[in-house]
Amino acid sequence: MAKAKKAAARRGASQTKLPKVGTGELLTLLDFVRYAVSRFNEAGLVFAHGTTDPVAEAAFIVCETLHLHPDQFESFATARVTAAEGRKILDLIARRVTTRKPAAYLVNKIYMRGLPFYVDERTIVPRSFIGELLDQHFGGDEEAGSLISAPLAVESVLDLCTGSGCLAILASRNFPNAQIDAVDISKDALEVAARNVGDYGLQDRLTLYRGDLFKPLDGKRYDLIISNPPYVDAEGMAGLPRECRAEPKLAFDGGADGLDVVRRILDEAAAHLTPQGGLLCEIGRCRPQLEAAYPHLPLLWLDTEDSEGEVFWIAAADL
Repeated sequence: MAKAKKAAARRGASQTKLPKVGTGELLTLLDFVRYAVSRFNEAGLVFAHGTTDPVAEAAFIVCETLHLHPDQFESFATARVTAAEGRKILDLIARRVTTRKPAAYLVNKIYMRGLPFYVDERTIVPRSFIGELLDQHFGGDEEAGSLISAPLAVESVLDLCTGSGCLAILASRNFPNAQIDAVDISKDALEVAARNVGDYGLQDRLTLYRGDLFKPLDGKRYDLIISNPPYVDAEGMAGLPRECRAEPKLAFDGGADGLDVVRRILDEAAAHLTPQGGLLCEIGRCRPQLEAAYPHLPLLWLDTEDSEGEVFWIAAADL
């Protein structure tokens, strides 16, 4: 019996034999990216966690293994990889295929707007469009479509459902004079957020609260509220790919039509906004349901490079 098990193990090892490193098979960063893309395509992986396709995912894994920022990939694409580095890259590629976990969990890092953030399984992998919209629409140039004419005058920002805290941290950069509050119901997620807040030295400007939406805030009002809440409907929850099922369910589940949390935010936001403030909220593909539920609200839909009609803005006066 023992001999049979050993023979089976040898057969399994031969079937999953890794390519040789540094012997003419895999030499450069590009070689490893090409190999990873082939493995990812073969396995039918899903990409929705900071990268949108197998090439970007492969480059991300290679760069993280080599301690390179993603923007540095092109500069080193034809550089040769050492044997030790190559083994680490191949191990990560194999783990991505076999575990189906998001690559961000495997390397404990994600980039938003070019900035690195720590992530692990305690929080959803951040991939919000709000960071891009903060740069696009809150620059203080009315001709460029700014929604707040004086970002330097913004004194308070609230991030609801903050998760890893990345949007709150990005907001601190867009509004340098603001105090930032960030709320999440998950103790685990807030532990990750606290690590990121510490990494960026924002303990004096960014306060984390544990609680259900506005409840822990004691009636405070804000010049801006941002939120990327749970908004996946029941049908979407049933069809989540394996990669997404590795993330906390709480961060996805928006109820039957995806709007359980969004409704509460809309219904309660007016009591927590200053007169000149507004709400910026991401709802994924729930726009038809939201417009049907609130037909008289003048929602302004904001598009990004990779999204259309997934984030809305509404001024406090219109709530």
